[in-house]
Amino acid sequence: MLYVERHHGYELKLEMDSLLGMKGKVNPGQIYTTLDRLIRDELVSSPGLDDQDRKLFELEQKGKDQVEKWLLEPVPYHSTKDDFFFKWNCSRRIGFQDEDKMLQNQKEVILKGVMELTSAKTEALMKGDENTYLWMSGLLLHLEADLNWIMQVENRIR
Repeated sequence: MLYVERHHGYELKLEMDSLLGMKGKVNPGQIYTTLDRLIRDELVSSPGLDDQDRKLFELEQKGKDQVEKWLLEPVPYHSTKDDFFFKWNCSRRIGFQDEDKMLQNQKEVILKGVMELTSAKTEALMKGDENTYLWMSGLLLHLEADLNWIMQVENRIR
């Protein structure tokens, strides 16, 4: 990333894709739009071109300070904004008759996710990719918590 060394836009796109992992890919146009804003805000500069005539970007000290500040900010936990919880809450409000089926369908999706993540986690471990392994472990813990919550709901409505 720019925090460590200069890069051109495509290298940044590849790095972002790698960081996002299974969450998705970055639109290349978004990289350049963001870089333009960061240059405008004097967080990034462009010292010139590399040996293949690609525009280089580097992080200014003000930008490094912002990255460090951002890294230290905790990420809020939004358990009440969870999409399924909201949907389930709506179903309760209207007295939805197929609540059991709704819960069962969600459990199936979660179990499928657990199986896929377990496989990916094992693959990451075999490749020695510690970051991905730990990330997958965290995702699995969240899925397990969601599954436990659904089972608790099922036990309460019986």
